Formats: sequence, C-alpha cells, structure tokens
Amino acid sequence: MTKGGPTDVRQDVRRGAPGRSPARTRQKALAVSLALVLAVLTAVWSGQPSRAAGAPAAVAPMGAPFLPSPDPLHVTIASMVAVSMTVEKNVTIRLSDGTTRVTNQYTFTKLKIRSHMNVTQRAAGHTVTIDVPDEGSLGGYDSAGRPETTTMWGTISNVCVRVLVKICGVQGLLDFFGSLIPLTAGAEDFVGDIHAIRTVDDHAALDSTDNPVHLPGTITVTTP
Repeated sequence: MTKGGPTDVRQDVRRGAPGRSPARTRQKALAVSLALVLAVLTAVWSGQPSRAAGAPAAVAPMGAPFLPSPDPLHVTIASMVAVSMTVEKNVTIRLSDGTTRVTNQYTFTKLKIRSHMNVTQRAAGHTVTIDVPDEGSLGGYDSAGRPETTTMWGTISNVCVRVLVKICGVQGLLDFFGSLIPLTAGAEDFVGDIHAIRTVDDHAALDSTDNPVHLPGTITVTTP
C-alpha cells in the first residue's frame, strides 16, 4: 500500500510597485494570501484518497512488510493469557489478491500460550501446520525490560473464560471491553480465523538479539 508523496506548493509574493495606493496594495496582498491558502488546502486535499459520499474509509496500513493471504490462518489455543490487550473493531485491511476485508485488530503486549497452540492454513494446493504442544509466547518484554508488541488481524469465533465455572462464547464481551480499556485475562479454547500476526520488539537496537517469538514446536507442509 503506497501513498502519494507530499505536494510542494510555492508562491512568490512581491511588494506592490511604487505609486500604488496603500489600499490597493493591501487588497492585493490579501488576495495573494487567500490564493496561497487555497493552493495549500487544494494540495493537501488532493493528496488524500478520494471517495464518494457514504463510501467506506480508506484502507488502513497494517505496518507489516507483506500483504496477508485471503486464505486465513485457523488458530486454536487450548489455554492462553492475553496481556494488555486492546481491540479495534471494523478495521479494513488489504489482502494479497487485491481485495479488502473488514475485520478486528487485536494488539497485545504479550500473548502467552499455556498449552497447545495449533495454526493451520490451507491455500494454493498445500497445507501449512504450526503445532506448539506445550508453552510458548508472542511478544512480552525484551532483556532491557521494555514492552514488545503482538498485533493480530482477524476474527475470534470462540473463547472461554473460567470464573468458578467455564463460560464459553464470550468473544463479543472481549471485543467490547477490549475496545474501551486494555485487558489482561486468561482464556481457554480459543478459536479464530486470523489473516496476519505480527510480533516486534518496538525498541530493538540494530545489534539486539532479543527474539519476541518463542514457539517451540513443529512446522509441517503437506500436499494432497
């Protein structure tokens, strides 16, 4: 996704010629100033994506060095903890086939897998499976104690919480409260279709060896 470069607008304003009345000089200066303001406003507006009234807003950049596949990742997690999670609903992303998708954006400081994470993608005649049988994590804190960030774009179809008893299907509440305040909560039986996951150390130096992704498991690629 690219955006047009800034427009350089320049205006050469010269003083009125000798012999002109002060009133005419002031009028000309005012006219030139108004023309300059209009030119700048026109340049700024022309750099914005055009859309008809009622059309959806422009596609927000994902901040990721790739366009996600239209075939989402099917993610299941038996038990997990989301740390400082926020939710932005109805985000429009662009996919690699040129289409767009309206989905949710989940941002965590850390996503800790307590037990069994499985990621499966079926596309282009093959299946990719990532299986983490035990513990793992995405994001967290680097060796200097600074927070890392995990961002996930997709839809959660099931998640359960345990408050004395196990309560499932609370993803609507999760999205609602996560859009208001950061949440830290444990969850079970997570199921979601995710278009992209990005984990970064936001403060990493060029010589940093901190790895914000810890998923000890297997990656398998199969074809029919």
